[in-house]
Amino acid sequence: MDDAPAPPPLRTISRETLRDGSLMAAVRATPGLILRSEAEMQATLDDALAARPSSAPVWVFGYGSLMWNPSFHFAERRRATLHGWQRRFCLWLRAGRGTVEQPGLMLALDRGGSTHGVAFRLEEGTEREELGLVWMREMVVVGYLATWVTLETEEGPMAAITFTADHAQAAYAAELSDEESAACIAAAHGPIGSNAEYLAQTAGQLDEMGLHDEGLERIRRLVAERSAA
Repeated sequence: MDDAPAPPPLRTISRETLRDGSLMAAVRATPGLILRSEAEMQATLDDALAARPSSAPVWVFGYGSLMWNPSFHFAERRRATLHGWQRRFCLWLRAGRGTVEQPGLMLALDRGGSTHGVAFRLEEGTEREELGLVWMREMVVVGYLATWVTLETEEGPMAAITFTADHAQAAYAAELSDEESAACIAAAHGPIGSNAEYLAQTAGQLDEMGLHDEGLERIRRLVAERSAA
């Protein structure tokens, strides 16, 4: 009997790998992940658009890799602050920059504090297409909830859609200390790179913008200490 074909390689996240379906195919071929079906993906996107607070432009709030690698088209970007939610490494990462055997940690928004990030305005008429690409990278693996929030910007408050941690899912890493988080991040590697690179790129983007996240900085210091040792 012939061996089963190998799953497609998980490639870098880009507009091209999202649109041609290769990234989605690689994720769906990865064993051990809890995934949404195509129908569930579409239903959550429909629900998010139906919950749009007003006819004002749709903004997407990025606080992790969306800040430095959005992979969707946008008409404008602004610095923004979200109060009541904090950036945390609180979702298990078992694909991309981690594996099922050696999971890393992914950033999500969790209750409390505040988060500085980037808001992206979608061009009118492109909302479904561009959010569809965002959904392919953020919503296929169960762990995030698509959530409408109110951002503060220099131009005033505005509604945006972002991704918060779903506490009801097994992917939620609830009670890890900073030291435990750093150990996971330092050890995890996957087909598109290391978990430490994800941390470094996110922290580096905040540095470039002149923004500070004390929780992220604590993790960055701990991961650097482990690497030096």
